[in-house]
Amino acid sequence: MNEPLLKVQNLRIELSLRDGIAPVIDDLSFELGAGESISFVGESGCGKSMTALGIMGLLPEKVGRIATGTITFDGEELTTVTQKRLRAIRGNEISMIFQEPMTSLNPVYTVGEQIAEVLRAHQGLSKAAAWNNAIELLDAVRIPNAKRRVSDYPFQMSGGQRQRVMIAIALACEPKILIADEPTTALDVTVQAEIFDLLNELKRQTGTAIIMITHDMGAVAEMAERMIVMYAGRNAEQGPVEQIIDHPRHPYTKGLISCVPHIMTTLNDERHELTEIAGIVPPLREFGKDRCLFASRCNMVSQQCLDKRPPEAIFGDGQRSACWHAEAV
Repeated sequence: MNEPLLKVQNLRIELSLRDGIAPVIDDLSFELGAGESISFVGESGCGKSMTALGIMGLLPEKVGRIATGTITFDGEELTTVTQKRLRAIRGNEISMIFQEPMTSLNPVYTVGEQIAEVLRAHQGLSKAAAWNNAIELLDAVRIPNAKRRVSDYPFQMSGGQRQRVMIAIALACEPKILIADEPTTALDVTVQAEIFDLLNELKRQTGTAIIMITHDMGAVAEMAERMIVMYAGRNAEQGPVEQIIDHPRHPYTKGLISCVPHIMTTLNDERHELTEIAGIVPPLREFGKDRCLFASRCNMVSQQCLDKRPPEAIFGDGQRSACWHAEAV
């Protein structure tokens, strides 16, 4: 069996708060194979983006730190490498598309200059070669008239075009892993579909593994082979996408799915009543408590849930669920 391209084991990321330390990621483990696509899903504040920042070595300085656990990329332990080595990996072997391109792109440089900068920094290309590659990359991400648009500034492009520029920058060095953090935020439905189609096509062409971060279960069904459901910094459930959507083993996962009717009707002919998950994600000071953190919002809660953190139950085909009542969901 081949070694995974990325292996995260028992990862704990802590943030310093005014009133103490909060484990924003609490004992997270998962693997990603070469060319595979997985999706992290959950509400805002559940730890999805923090996981990505931990992998990239971009945790907020003096506030965030990896307390325990390992992040092994292509046989190399990232939690112990130097900052110089991390900078060589970032944007080159592991790239990231951030949520909002207008805050990620520099407004005073053309999009071509920003793509070329990545190529010159990591690939050592000449200015002319990097510029020509920037044109080819814009063409690859389906921006019309790439030779002309390469000289445009970010404000001269639409939201969908700016997101395509971010994808071009992320893929410039042909990374082994692409992390896409809410890549279709604030885009209309038609443009969202185009971005998903583009990412899937580029994945087929380049063999890049993709980590998709989203709160949209529809995006998960569109993009990923496996999914990891995050809640309050913990792995609530993970496994093959179709299996989890067809038979979720955690009440939180079931609640997320029930909010998206077209997913349910795709897999069976029954029409399901739309529901909502009552309540909100607990505050950071509650993270890390030795109990089920979803208990206050769960309709299956028992005393056991309030007294002890649930263990992980393992089902067929790699599906796992951290719920005391996983068999009954």
